[in-house]
Amino acid sequence: MLIFLGAFTVVPLLLPWLVSRIGARAFYVAAVLPALAFVHAVLLAPAVLAGDIPFEEYSWIPALGVSLSMRMDVLGWLLTLVVTGVGALVLVYCRWYFRGKTRGVGQFSAVLLGFAGAMYGLVLTDDIVVLIMLWEATSVLSYLLIGYYHARAASRRAALQALLVTTLGGLVMLIGVVLLVVQAGTSSLSSILAAPPTGTVVDIAVLLLLVGALSKSAIFPFHFWLPGAMAAPTPVSAYLHAAAMVKAGIYLVARLAPAFADTPFWRPTLITLGVFTMLLGGFQALRERDLKRILAFGTVSQLGFLTVMLGYGTRDAALAGITLLLSHALFKSCLFLVVGVIDRQLSTRDIGELSGLARQAPVMATASFVAVFSMAGVIPTLGFVAKETALTSLLHEAEGGAIWGVVALIGIVLGSALTAAYGIRFLWGAYGTKRGVETTEWPDPPIGFLAAPVLLAAASLVLGLVSSLVDPWLAPYADELPAATSGVAEPAYPYHLALWHGLEPALFISLGTLALGAAIFWAVRKTQLHKRRRVLPFTANDAYNVALRAIDRTSEWVTARFQRGSLPFYVGTIFVVLVVAEGTALLASNEWRAQLDAWQSPAQLISAPIMIAAGILAVRARKRYTGVALVSVTGLGMVVLFATSGAPDLALTQVLIETVTLVVFALVLRRLPARMGEQNESVAPLARAILGAGVGLTMALVAVVATGARQDLPISLAWPPLAYEIGHGRNVVNVALVDLRGWDTMGELSVLVLAATGVASLVFITDRSDNLARRSGTARSRVGLGRRRPLVETDSGVRAQRVGETGAPRAWLISGAKVQPENRSILLEIIIRVLFHSIMIVSLYLLFAGHNLPGGGFAGGLVAGMALVMRYIAGGRWELGAAAPTDAGRLLGAGMAIAVLCALTPMLFGFAPLQSFTFEGDLPLIGHWEFVTSTIFDVGVYLVVIGLVLDVLRSLGAEVDRQSQLPEDAEVVGS
Repeated sequence: MLIFLGAFTVVPLLLPWLVSRIGARAFYVAAVLPALAFVHAVLLAPAVLAGDIPFEEYSWIPALGVSLSMRMDVLGWLLTLVVTGVGALVLVYCRWYFRGKTRGVGQFSAVLLGFAGAMYGLVLTDDIVVLIMLWEATSVLSYLLIGYYHARAASRRAALQALLVTTLGGLVMLIGVVLLVVQAGTSSLSSILAAPPTGTVVDIAVLLLLVGALSKSAIFPFHFWLPGAMAAPTPVSAYLHAAAMVKAGIYLVARLAPAFADTPFWRPTLITLGVFTMLLGGFQALRERDLKRILAFGTVSQLGFLTVMLGYGTRDAALAGITLLLSHALFKSCLFLVVGVIDRQLSTRDIGELSGLARQAPVMATASFVAVFSMAGVIPTLGFVAKETALTSLLHEAEGGAIWGVVALIGIVLGSALTAAYGIRFLWGAYGTKRGVETTEWPDPPIGFLAAPVLLAAASLVLGLVSSLVDPWLAPYADELPAATSGVAEPAYPYHLALWHGLEPALFISLGTLALGAAIFWAVRKTQLHKRRRVLPFTANDAYNVALRAIDRTSEWVTARFQRGSLPFYVGTIFVVLVVAEGTALLASNEWRAQLDAWQSPAQLISAPIMIAAGILAVRARKRYTGVALVSVTGLGMVVLFATSGAPDLALTQVLIETVTLVVFALVLRRLPARMGEQNESVAPLARAILGAGVGLTMALVAVVATGARQDLPISLAWPPLAYEIGHGRNVVNVALVDLRGWDTMGELSVLVLAATGVASLVFITDRSDNLARRSGTARSRVGLGRRRPLVETDSGVRAQRVGETGAPRAWLISGAKVQPENRSILLEIIIRVLFHSIMIVSLYLLFAGHNLPGGGFAGGLVAGMALVMRYIAGGRWELGAAAPTDAGRLLGAGMAIAVLCALTPMLFGFAPLQSFTFEGDLPLIGHWEFVTSTIFDVGVYLVVIGLVLDVLRSLGAEVDRQSQLPEDAEVVGS
């Protein structure tokens, strides 16, 4: 089972390529996988029915007790047959439905097969946490399938509506899952159901789970998304909205019923909403003219029927419900596929435009009649067997005085009459000969196009004829529930499925619903119900739209009030929240411990006053650059504190960060007024001063209280031996970054990449990339920096200065001749030419020595970035292009890819992510050597940091230079 789940994950990735090669015939290949899964489930049937439940498990997240576990009991087995069997037929049907089409078909095939895999895992997983993951996966995949015709506004709206409704229910369900797992102490679904926990929290958790189930299965008040989803291609409607996705909620109800049916709110909720949904859907189906929408509202009605029977909580009702679940998947998917054939052949689904198809398409009409008979409960179909079983079980409950049995029985009888009515309306609308309507010309479809609906209709008929053989398949699930509800006597004998039980009351009630349904259909035709105004002035869909508009208006109001575009306002809001939240926590504490020392090092007596003075002067500074320089003094003071506190690694990183930050500020300040307040004077300086003092005081108190509250020895004492024993390095900081806390570093790298992308997107107007490297590369004569010749600007472009040419001055750097004379420094060019390669070597030394000495990928990358900063400062944007002959995005991507591969590669060999390995040996001249694979991860960090610095220089430096050199009336475009 786990193998099939893995195959459902991998095979869809190949389908887009396959569709591009062989077209719609790729659906044949896609159908093989669910067909094999169907055969596998059939082969497991003897073991499942004998109670020898197949179970497979792979420990996925051991720390949380979450595993990929697959358990095939009778309920899971039946849903597996439905998901895989109907799925295989629908995929074969797609070959004909999409014949001649290629655009978007590859993605559609992949998503549809992926959805089948998600449903396969959902009905078999035994871990409720994995179930909620697959639950949300089906919502996302259904969104993509419903929105297949993305160029149509109706499809986009329907897809978004389905996603929002089902995802909202899923989020509510997630809370219930968390509460239930906490109360049960396990995430194993079978363990929870075997010994269900009790209490108020559990009741709340079950109620939240039901919200998710009802939203997924389109039960009122969430029913409105399903008819809207008919904007999807018909195969999607047949599979998702008849056989698979909408059954997910029904499956969850059936799964929880044996353990939680006696929960106080269970029956009132499910029976009330189920009966109302059945009646509402059936009534609305009689008002529709579109064949597909008739079936859509009919599906809503049938889902209400299923909810009542599987949620009632007795043995016979569960037997009826699970039989109805199987029959519904067969007859409703058949009818949807038939509508797809009609739509594909005639390009219409309007019953007012169809006439006389029964004689022209007898095979399709026969399949449709069998499916509708099963839906209405006409003998000898499987639907008749399920309906009779349902009526018998509810009759027994009603006779026993169960109030909810009476409510359910009346609702099911009325709903069945409506089902018969809209079933007749569907057959009359699709195949009947209508007065005043010209006979429709019917082009015969390929025989393969009709194969799937014919097989599904045949299954509905055959399973009804052999229903006594079907009973042993389904009874084991029903036997898990009690024979009757509390206060009702148990039946004289357990009910069993059979085509004929004699002239019992349920049979006559069933026949009565058919007669009543025919009368309703006649009344609807006479009264022209579809032309009349709706009964209520609003619908659930209207309420959904009103809610969306309210959310939009609220967001606009909040955005207008708080997203002002003012950085001081944003920062002030953050600081106010910080002071209030932390201050409240501090004041609420009744026990403070503090251990204060005047100082721990004499260096603090020197650096602290300087930092304080620099901070005060920075606030008073009137020039922007002066303020930035003074702020950097506080950072350099931290360098002293780190260096004198035994943290040379942090001191090195801090000084590099301060230097790079100062350069970045300098680049930004070029485009701002030199003096502060020239355009926008600071407002409320006193309030800002009070807030700043409050933040400082709050953070000081937090530091004092937090350090004084420690009762146990700090974990940092164990890090040095851990760094050496696990990470094989003596630099605790570096080993922690690349080994012990590698996941944190992975997240930080992602943040750096996003930050670089954000900075670039603000500066590059239309295109993030630049071509400085390509331009400078055309002017190179040799590889080495010292052998390159300066650039000479000519009418035809830029070229290298020729030997003996005196038309341009000699330059120490490649682009030195491009710098304006007033901005050029020969001394700086000489120094940078001498030091650049040395600095790059030092950066590599820091990279590889950082495992045991101060340094590492972050520090080495900053040093290399500083070398690039020097080249840019001395030679401008052309020199930067020559110094870094690649795009910054490639460095960022390469570094991130290396880091990710370091995380994933150990998993391929059965180890934990980011597991490091050590290789060592002896060489004749070098001696003993060691290499730790986490160094490769550090190389990724090194490249990301260089890419970040280069991206900042390219955007805030080179691109700003280029834009400033354009004429005022020129259009600014990306380089």
